[in-house]
Amino acid sequence: MRIVRHRRPWVMLSLALGLLGAAPSEAIELEVRVEGLQGELEANVLAFLSIHNERAETDLTAARIEALHRRAPDQIRTALAPFGFYRVKIEDRLEPPAAASGTWRAYYRIEPGEPVRIARVDYRITGEGATDPVFPKTFPMKVGDVLLHAVYEQAKSDLRHAATSAGYLDYRLDRHQVLIDLQAYEAQVFFYLETGPQYRLGAVRFKQDLLDEGLLRRYVHFKPGEVYNPDVLLGLQGRLLSSEYYSDIEIIPLKDEVDADNRVPIEVVAQRNKANEYRIGLGFATDVGPRLTLDYRRRYLTSQGDKLRTELNLSPALSQWDLDYRLPIQDPTRDYILVKPVVAYYDKAIFQGWAHSLQVAHSTLSPGGWRRNLGLDYSYEDLSLNEAPLEATSELALSVSWSKTVADDPILTNDGYRITYSLVGSVQGLISEASYLSGQVRFKWVRRFAPNYRLLTRADLGATWAERVTDLPAGRRFYAGGDSSIRGWGFDALGPNDPKTDDTLGGRYLAVGSLELERRLQGRWSAAVFTDFGNAFDPDYSQELAQSVGLGLRWASPIGQVRFDLAFAVSKDADAGIPPARLHIVIGPDL
Repeated sequence: MRIVRHRRPWVMLSLALGLLGAAPSEAIELEVRVEGLQGELEANVLAFLSIHNERAETDLTAARIEALHRRAPDQIRTALAPFGFYRVKIEDRLEPPAAASGTWRAYYRIEPGEPVRIARVDYRITGEGATDPVFPKTFPMKVGDVLLHAVYEQAKSDLRHAATSAGYLDYRLDRHQVLIDLQAYEAQVFFYLETGPQYRLGAVRFKQDLLDEGLLRRYVHFKPGEVYNPDVLLGLQGRLLSSEYYSDIEIIPLKDEVDADNRVPIEVVAQRNKANEYRIGLGFATDVGPRLTLDYRRRYLTSQGDKLRTELNLSPALSQWDLDYRLPIQDPTRDYILVKPVVAYYDKAIFQGWAHSLQVAHSTLSPGGWRRNLGLDYSYEDLSLNEAPLEATSELALSVSWSKTVADDPILTNDGYRITYSLVGSVQGLISEASYLSGQVRFKWVRRFAPNYRLLTRADLGATWAERVTDLPAGRRFYAGGDSSIRGWGFDALGPNDPKTDDTLGGRYLAVGSLELERRLQGRWSAAVFTDFGNAFDPDYSQELAQSVGLGLRWASPIGQVRFDLAFAVSKDADAGIPPARLHIVIGPDL
């Protein structure tokens, strides 16, 4: 065997020059102009026109441009046909560049002409449901109307949905077509629907091994004998899935077991969900500092559907443990009994110490979306106010609250609001050491009024009827200041002050507001300007209005905005040059 170990140098040089010559040339420039159309017609033509859609491709060649130009007239006619235009005149021209590096130009001048109109509509509903008012007496398209294919398809879809939602599961479309006579330039519409028999919902049976069947039947919002409507069954499936008891729900209509009254039995096959869920989280807020969260949920405890959730939050300013135990009653999708013990330890600038509470409440959701909680609250506080020990207090209070949240997206909201009304009161001698009645309204509204701008506003108003603010437990007094109150001050640092010690006592009244304008910068980043104002007040003490202004930087994370706010307390030492500033950092959803 002979092995050649050398190559001629000019062979290698030729190969190198050949590779250099194979380097890609500059992309061809192409300009496409369409004239004679506007609005929806123009948009549809451009969507169908390949030469327009490929004009920026880097591998575009002269041969490809010429091929695309030849296809363009047919594509234009195809794009205009759904709007009833079948006599379209097109003037097309393709101009190659004068120089190799020039621009190709494709022109299309379009005259759509007159649209074809409907000359005849043949619409028939036959069968058992022929006189059912669920079907319109006339077809949605009439003689003389322009033939719009989208309107015809929507009418067909609506009639099919009407049939199934009214229980005509075996309906049949015997004829459904549009005939176009291009010579007479007119269209004929034919639509024949045979309804078949009307079915009704039968008894519901459950195939599962988790919950008591009596509880499950309260998820069924229809009675046997009602007209069979697939949307009703989808609603049942959605309610069971949202309960989180089950990971999978299958609704099976047993048509082979239909009875003499055309009632279809329904079988619900449910697979139980995982019982336990654990979560560990880290967070930060200026009010409380770094925070560790340990969360445990038990999706079901008994066959009656009891649920449990407990959470432990550890932070320098506030550590809290709470348990949320719910017992479903009445309509389990809306109503439950809530048992909620809470233990908290405060180490804030205003007060320090322990607070314990236990709430037992009936919670219900109204058809209008209002959540109402009515219950009894027991609390025990052993706190120091401004490092001065207070007497330990106990109280038993009656409370009621209404809340509602409406949002297109509760995490990153473009349009929505959250509102809460609450009343709480106690009577001296019934465990409580003072009589009072306190009401509060909290409101936040978010609105995007331009593609890059959002307006955010909130208000917090409260009033307490009591003899003196010092009769109230520290936890029932109003304070202001902090991340979600008046930025520029610490958490609950604002309120009526003791005239002797200048310590913050809290007040019987609260009025706080905020206005914020946010502008998107780029990607997930945005900036904001804001002003917060108000205070906690009490008629027995003098108190001034507090106000801050500031700048903010936002980053939209999957769990809500990360907000960096620099707030200047303009009402504090306003005559001493630049007002004091405070940085606020918060992570969380908008509402």
